[in-house]
Amino acid sequence: MNTDRRAMVIGGLGLLLMAILAPIAQFGVLDGLIVDGDAEKTAHNIAASQGSFVFAVGSFLIVAVLDVVVAAALYVVLRPVNRPLSALAALLRIVYAALFALAILNLVSVASMAGGAESDPAATMTSVNAFQTGWDTALAVFGLSLLVLGIVVVQAGWGRRIVGVLVIASSIGYMVDGFGRILSSDYSLKLATFTFIGEVVLMVWLLWKGFRGGAPTSATVSKQEV
Repeated sequence: MNTDRRAMVIGGLGLLLMAILAPIAQFGVLDGLIVDGDAEKTAHNIAASQGSFVFAVGSFLIVAVLDVVVAAALYVVLRPVNRPLSALAALLRIVYAALFALAILNLVSVASMAGGAESDPAATMTSVNAFQTGWDTALAVFGLSLLVLGIVVVQAGWGRRIVGVLVIASSIGYMVDGFGRILSSDYSLKLATFTFIGEVVLMVWLLWKGFRGGAPTSATVSKQEV
């Protein structure tokens, strides 16, 4: 398996693992513990489900690390098409991962004090809200990274343009949701829940090309051969 195929497999598997961990952590755990506007209930829920909460925090941290791995893998795959834009997409994704990790630190502080004598519902809610604000900011950057990535995939030629277009659609969803929540506390549209399909298609494409073979080599490929 050459370097490009290996990078495709690593990128695809990274996206697959993130697609499993992130929804479980967010929808399976946090959404059931956090009660908007009710600090006492939120603190109580977290203290009563510390194991699940720590699992969610750990899953998010793994996702942040995997995003860096995926950024590097996608750069290797797409640099023959457009090296500067591929590098920009990777850099933006790494910036997103760093911002996401910083946001997660707020949940780490919640986990450290949940159920303890120093537990403070108001402080818990403040940290939870800081996490969400930080993640919203990170997702806006993530959307920008997907936009650049989608443009590069479109440039790869006809066979990949549908993948690129869907990735660009995903980017719009994340940017609208991220900037929407940053700019307005009343923003409630969840566009990314409808446009995320582009990431799924990208994951399937990477795994299919990686395991099937025929992936480009960076020394010989032209952008039409990716």
